Amino acid sequence: MTKIVNSLVGEALVGEGPEVAHIDLVIGRKGSAVETAFMNSLAMPRQGHSPLLAVLEPNVTPKPATLLVNKVTMKNVAQASLMFGPAQASIAKAVMDSVDEGVIPKEEAEDLLIIVSVFIEWDAKDKDKIYEFNYEATKLAIKRAVDGTPTVDEALAKKDSAAHPFA
Repeated sequence: MTKIVNSLVGEALVGEGPEVAHIDLVIGRKGSAVETAFMNSLAMPRQGHSPLLAVLEPNVTPKPATLLVNKVTMKNVAQASLMFGPAQASIAKAVMDSVDEGVIPKEEAEDLLIIVSVFIEWDAKDKDKIYEFNYEATKLAIKRAVDGTPTVDEALAKKDSAAHPFA
């Protein structure tokens, strides 16, 4: 039985300081609007914004295939090396752990695509924290997407008391 039919959206914020991870992601089937966005983004990099495939290590991409897009403009090599390295590898690991744990059904992995919007602050430096925070945030965002959380009722209950950490 197919578990993931429609496009799914997930979000998670994990960590603190300049290495904080804020992940927004979409999961969708090949042949859907998610595939169109995936292919268009990969085919059209622009200055400071270079979409890249998640990799466990060079030549080993996760399944579902996962595309990382940066939320903020990459301004220097140090910032880019955090994206092309710890963020890239940790997100790939989070995707594969989500498959291994059954959150994403293994039998559907080849038919799905994931786009992950990644935040790497300009002042971030700690590769270990980038890895840890992005791994945890990606796993949580995938789980929330698949589970459909927060629900409308949960969001309604928080609307008047919510406190955004960066607002």
